Amino acid sequence: MDMKKILTIGLLCLATIGFSQENKPTYKAEGDLVKATYYDENGLVKTQGFFKDKKLTGEWTRFDASGNKIQLAYYDNGKKVGKWFVWTKDALKEINYENNTLTSVNIWKQESRVALNNE
Repeated sequence: MDMKKILTIGLLCLATIGFSQENKPTYKAEGDLVKATYYDENGLVKTQGFFKDKKLTGEWTRFDASGNKIQLAYYDNGKKVGKWFVWTKDALKEINYENNTLTSVNIWKQESRVALNNE
């Protein structure tokens, strides 16, 4: 193998390692919480939320590849709670949890003026 090929392969490896490091999650202490941010392969925020005592807590937000919010979720001590919202191309889903148990789902479609209740 000639030196030019070795150098090219080495540079590609370094570029790959450097790019993958940019997409590693970040963790930042905020009081007794840790704010976690996860990135997609393009370096954009994919998911963001909080941990308390290593358990998911509070608001967690997920984004698509264009940076649009696609999910808003809530946790308490690692359990799913409250109203979650999931945005899709055609509708907004409202999902209700109590103590990690699904209690109801409402689907809000753009063309309808009334929510569909799928319990």
